[in-house]
Amino acid sequence: MPSAPNFKSAAFLREHVDSILAFYEPHVADPVHGGFHQNFYDDGTPFNPGDKHLVSSTRMVFNYCKAYQHAQTPERKAQFKARALAGLEYIRTQHWDASRPGYHWTLSVNQPVDSTNHCYGLAFVILAFSSCLSAGVADTRAELYRTWDLLNAKLWLPQSGLYADEASADWQTVSDYRGQNANMHCCEALLAAHQATGDEVFLERAYTLANTVSVTLADKAEGLVWEHFTKDLAIDWDYNRDDPKNLYRPWGFQPGHQTEWAKLLVLLHRVKPEAWMLTRAQSLFDRALETCWDSEQGGIFYGHAPDGSICDDDKYFWVQAESFAAAALLAEATGEARYWQWYEKIWQYSWAHFVDHQHGAWYRLLTANNEKTSNQKSTAGGKCDYHTMGACWEVLGVLA
Repeated sequence: MPSAPNFKSAAFLREHVDSILAFYEPHVADPVHGGFHQNFYDDGTPFNPGDKHLVSSTRMVFNYCKAYQHAQTPERKAQFKARALAGLEYIRTQHWDASRPGYHWTLSVNQPVDSTNHCYGLAFVILAFSSCLSAGVADTRAELYRTWDLLNAKLWLPQSGLYADEASADWQTVSDYRGQNANMHCCEALLAAHQATGDEVFLERAYTLANTVSVTLADKAEGLVWEHFTKDLAIDWDYNRDDPKNLYRPWGFQPGHQTEWAKLLVLLHRVKPEAWMLTRAQSLFDRALETCWDSEQGGIFYGHAPDGSICDDDKYFWVQAESFAAAALLAEATGEARYWQWYEKIWQYSWAHFVDHQHGAWYRLLTANNEKTSNQKSTAGGKCDYHTMGACWEVLGVLA
């Protein structure tokens, strides 16, 4: 393992992002099916090339739009713009189904496997279109507003201040499940849409979602963000108790989601400042790290039960990445040095255990003892290093 660099160095963060992009570059384009390969072994070899997931398709467009914005040379800019446009074309021609209308959740060899309409998916479609617009990669304004209108027409619950999570492919049946995760990523996407367009309607909705989830609902759980709710927004303490590792709806309090909300609240505070945002952001971050930092092996555990006991002691890449980004944002917003200390501590752990110093990028999942569980580095819908590179770009913004 290389010696630890200066994690607060802009040069280091740019170099680290470049190393992640370099991991994907040799095989990321899918010349057979279009779009991107989304499944990679640790050494960068693709597997299951025909399997595509809306979440990865959209997140990878975000990745290349941001890479285009940060590129230092015309050659790199052209390279990343071409990647973003190829990903955008795949969303337009393969995921989008105008007849329903909606976006296919998963595809196999460009044939729909699951066409359920997920709020989570629409959030990332909005993020992808917003990223293209902000970067100047493509004029996606009309598609951004079309997706926004679809999201609101089909899933917005004005009496709840939330979006419903999912609907059937034909939109005729809307699930009674209410979850914070999809709404959190809607908040993220709408902040990006506001930045891309300047339209206050996106900022107002992001504000509503942040207030509903991180205050109204969190106050039902003693100030922490629980994941699952009934149709009437009562806490569902048992949802997925038997499936604690569910990819998008795990059981338990998720420290990564507490810190991700802390990050979003600081970003919201930048454009619509109210004191409660920083107060709640600090509380969410502080309590997550107090409960879930592994003082023996390092790193942040995945989940804890309502009684504070660790219910999932695995360590996920995205939890560490979102947490170091939140720490940097809180350090800047509050001026408190302890958040830079957390930033360093999380980076030191991640550098030692999650960063693949041989092949590049981050491992997806480690055990409590920091051992790998498979040789699959990235999976469709599960990982494309959007969290890791996104966290680095956020910190670069702080350092700038």
